[in-house]
Amino acid sequence: MAARRIKIVVEYNGAGYHGWQVQHNAHAVQAEIEKAIFAVTGEKVRVTGAGRTDAGVHAYGQTAHFDTESAIPAEKFQYALNAFLPKDIAVISSEEAEPGFHARYSATSKTYQYKIFNRKTRSPLAENMAWHVPEPLDFAEMAKASSLFLGTHDFSSFCSSGHNISNFTRTITVSQWSRDGDYLIYTIRGNGFLYKMVRIIVGTMVEIGLGKRSPDTVPELLANRDRKKSGITAPPHGLYLVSVEYD
Repeated sequence: MAARRIKIVVEYNGAGYHGWQVQHNAHAVQAEIEKAIFAVTGEKVRVTGAGRTDAGVHAYGQTAHFDTESAIPAEKFQYALNAFLPKDIAVISSEEAEPGFHARYSATSKTYQYKIFNRKTRSPLAENMAWHVPEPLDFAEMAKASSLFLGTHDFSSFCSSGHNISNFTRTITVSQWSRDGDYLIYTIRGNGFLYKMVRIIVGTMVEIGLGKRSPDTVPELLANRDRKKSGITAPPHGLYLVSVEYD
């Protein structure tokens, strides 16, 4: 049978993983999915994700693809794989994709959310699922700052070292804060993201919310292209890959 390309959407709690990407001597989400595919089909395949989430980062909608010669109907892979996946990973949909579909290179945009738990007392229910900031945050100032990231900019000031890219320009189409009880939730959508970019943007906005810097400094930070001048890197456990968009 000729190989078919299967597209899957995966939800996971990243707390117990060293990120998406298969690594030597580290527990990775990708490896667990590849093991499940082997258990179902007997095939050793490489699963390609839309992006590499870091250690501790979660996903509602990581998209991935793999090729198989199995006769299992595409939509049945969801149930077959979930029977072999650990409880903190689930395939929430599976379908046949065009042969040219690529989970990473066919993507037109990605949406992330970052969750902050903002009250004096920590919450056991937010443990490993949101960043606990006990000091009061100025929501209005953070909301003002978020709008300044919209548009096409060079995001060098919001990229951590350890990358191998030369183009730091990205286009952001959604950048906004919302509130849900004690949770502050930041939503950002763009055509691509740099290494730890969302977490550095959030860390910078938290410093704004604490009154340590002004929203007016955001355009200056973008223009300076200097990582040392922007804020701290927010911890990974508040970050969620919400969805990957395709044409």
